[in-house]
Amino acid sequence: METNTVIIGLAGVLAAAAPVLFAVIGETITERAGIINLSMNGTILLSAMGGFAVANETGSLLLGFLAGMAIGTLVALLIAFSSITLHVSQVAVGFVLTLLCRDLSYFLGAPYMNIPGPRLPSSLLLNLGPGETSPVVEWLVRLPVVGPLLFRQDLMTFLSILVIFSAWVWIFRTRPGLMLQGIGERPAAAFVRGANVNLMRYVYTAIGGAIIGLAGPTYSLSIKAGWMGTISGLDGIGWIALSITIFGGWNPLRAAFGAYLFALLQWLGLVLQPSLPNIPSQVLQVAPFPLMILTLLLVNISNTEWVERMMAAMPERLRRLIAKLLRALRASPPASLGVPFESE
Repeated sequence: METNTVIIGLAGVLAAAAPVLFAVIGETITERAGIINLSMNGTILLSAMGGFAVANETGSLLLGFLAGMAIGTLVALLIAFSSITLHVSQVAVGFVLTLLCRDLSYFLGAPYMNIPGPRLPSSLLLNLGPGETSPVVEWLVRLPVVGPLLFRQDLMTFLSILVIFSAWVWIFRTRPGLMLQGIGERPAAAFVRGANVNLMRYVYTAIGGAIIGLAGPTYSLSIKAGWMGTISGLDGIGWIALSITIFGGWNPLRAAFGAYLFALLQWLGLVLQPSLPNIPSQVLQVAPFPLMILTLLLVNISNTEWVERMMAAMPERLRRLIAKLLRALRASPPASLGVPFESE
């Protein structure tokens, strides 16, 4: 395979991972606050349809993305209200909402199916405005490897990368982030220290929902421009994002690795198809999904009895290697995830 083909393919992986990253980082923030948002799959579909519809009607890409964020925020607040105020099961409400949002997207989006609409420019730096491109931009774009890999990406790909590091810094390097960890791990202790636990859960659930809401328009206004209803290929992405959140151990950097890995596996499925003509194309297309499920299982089996028995029978060097790998994959959810908090 030629080097240029690989670089272009990897640049495509970065772009394709952007909407999954938005969903994963949004869910990571939400679950860090102790709330489970199982509506992601439906939210992505509804925000993709809503974002495209608004952008098509107004001619404004900005309003399309804002509409997606608004949809994500509204759905997330419904989950927060039902769980925090009404004490209804977060899992049940989230599952009902994902089905409702999915069906609404297909029903309300029927008039917008398969029609042309606005699309995000393919390169941010090459489309900064009218006039000639600056020499600095031209130099960045022409850099070997890094130029086509990073500096020909669109705005949402850049934003997804920024969101990863911003979320990591906020959660692990700031005082409010420490409080965020507290309301998800030990809300009673955070309350004693002066935190309004339920209010903060509302706020972080809304923020997480807004970020999740960006995933939909990133598909319909950039990667898969337009709205194609049931054949859009988006149904199921929310569940993959949920599994990547768990694989990521509720850490934005590790979750980002999972999102890029998923996009890379999808790309490899396309690249390897000509080299493996005897394997049905459907097998390679769906392969990333079971592989992510297998990886998710590895995250949670390290403490099981049968794994310990198997490892005990292995040679010392192999046992140490596997134990190190399982420790690296091991992840524990926030201790109070899905548990309502009462201040009295």
